[in-house]
Amino acid sequence: MSEVLILIGSASDRTKMEGALTRLRESGVSHELQVLSAHRDPELLDARLARLDEDGVEVVICAAGMAAHLAGAVAARSVRPVIGVPLSGSALSGWDALLSTVQMPRGVPVATVGVDQAENAAVLAVQILAVRSAERRAALLAARQAERTRRAAASGL
Repeated sequence: MSEVLILIGSASDRTKMEGALTRLRESGVSHELQVLSAHRDPELLDARLARLDEDGVEVVICAAGMAAHLAGAVAARSVRPVIGVPLSGSALSGWDALLSTVQMPRGVPVATVGVDQAENAAVLAVQILAVRSAERRAALLAARQAERTRRAAASGL
């Protein structure tokens, strides 16, 4: 059982998703990472998405570069919140991935974080899960306060 499923288009994308994995672990959120390409493995993607209910997945994070259609393909096949993480690495420095992730048709939304901002995707996933959990909301507030305190101390305030 995983509350958050992270899908990446290629095994080489895993290193860029480490921040998300770390943040989800620190937040106590059960998660799974799987490599599935919307282009090369459409049948496997469909099979994985068919198991979301039985696996307890509530939010899906999709990370891909170049023609980043993974998040859109997932959003078209599911009513769960989908968070897209456009990845850099192409000659266009992630602009191609950003535009193909954010420019979804009406009725098929993908929440999109900045290029290579995997940690923000994890924070957003935890915020979505926290809507129904006072404990998670409190933990998020405590983490934000701790970050503010750390920054204030670092700046000498």
